[in-house]
Amino acid sequence: MSFTLEENVRKLVEHHLTGFDGQAGMVFPNYSGYSLANIPDSICRWLGAEPIRGRPLAEEVETAFGGPYKRVVLCVIDALGWQRFQTILTGCRNHHAELDFWPRWLENGMIQPLTSISPSTTAAAITTLWTGATPAEHGVVGYEVWLKEYSMVANMIQFGAATFRGDSGGLRRAGFRPDTFMTLPTLGSHLSRQGIKTYVGQHESIARSGLSEMLMQGVSLLPYHTLSDLWQTLGNILGGSPDERLFVYAYWGDLDALQHFFGPDDIRVDLEMAAFTLQFANFWRRMRELGRGDTLVLFTADHGQAFTPPNPRYELHNHPELVSMLAIPPSGEARFTYIFPRSTKEDAVSNYIKDTWPGEFLILRGDAAIAAGLLGDGNLHPRLADRVGDLVVVPKGRSYLRWSEKENAMCGRHGGLSPAEMLVPLFGSVV
Repeated sequence: MSFTLEENVRKLVEHHLTGFDGQAGMVFPNYSGYSLANIPDSICRWLGAEPIRGRPLAEEVETAFGGPYKRVVLCVIDALGWQRFQTILTGCRNHHAELDFWPRWLENGMIQPLTSISPSTTAAAITTLWTGATPAEHGVVGYEVWLKEYSMVANMIQFGAATFRGDSGGLRRAGFRPDTFMTLPTLGSHLSRQGIKTYVGQHESIARSGLSEMLMQGVSLLPYHTLSDLWQTLGNILGGSPDERLFVYAYWGDLDALQHFFGPDDIRVDLEMAAFTLQFANFWRRMRELGRGDTLVLFTADHGQAFTPPNPRYELHNHPELVSMLAIPPSGEARFTYIFPRSTKEDAVSNYIKDTWPGEFLILRGDAAIAAGLLGDGNLHPRLADRVGDLVVVPKGRSYLRWSEKENAMCGRHGGLSPAEMLVPLFGSVV
């Protein structure tokens, strides 16, 4: 199995987009069967439903997980990248007995590496997992996005102005409606029309966020307080109604938060994963007692994280000359930044970045990034070009661009094209 996995990882790492040859150390999204964008259609196929986008996982990946199934459970562990999970499986880092569960579990399971989407960030990736569409198609192209139609750089999780704190949902005052903003079919509604019920487990703090309201239509929402609450509730649902076809989705975000503030290698990350494992192991024992053999339990991640300690060199408030050449504030991600230069200033902005941080960033024209398929292909969102902007800036190492006025307390970030951010696992077992 290890040889096959090594080959599969190598195939993802060696995948390049036209015009991006020679970019060592970057992993590009592989939307042709080997990315998060392909999971929703495979879920439909495992459940015997019509496809939502017609873009399933590659045949060798999908068939490795067997099927068909009466129930599919998909748990998204925010920021559990491929590299991070491999350290858990091989025991290379801080050892905790609870983590020994995973290599034992996978002795009778399946695991495959995939790529995230680009940018490798939660708002874009979760939207992809609930539509089967790439960012180029669904238009949620980052954590912060320039919405020209509302004359605002918006936070795409809270749906408020990015420049105002505590303005969750503030776009509503401008006529924005989360339930109609997404014009593509969403997975819950799509499955419901085919007689498949969908349950969604999300922490109570985000269960009714703008992003959740936009995507989680046609589902039964299960806000949870703790991990024990989550897995007990999901066990109750899966333990009942044995003849009902179900899709169960769960999202857990604590691993991401810890990596942001303490870095991906901090011991707190392992401790938190050990706590998660303990609760899941209890759930798994309960499911094994039922022994139905008709339920596929899957895990994946929206992205990984890269170690990016605070550094004033990357704070844009320390570069007033650069800021003065911008028509609106940057948007997207600190590690996948959309730049909107003032008229005639595009070359000057590009040269400033090259001269100030020589060799640290890949600078692309926005239209070239779109044409190359970096954000995906298909029927492009009508406002995609507006949201991507004139320049796309992607770091080559630990660098980033930061424009927030808040104190920089983050040691881990994502959004970029490094292997740590872009490679994610898809693993699971049948019960």
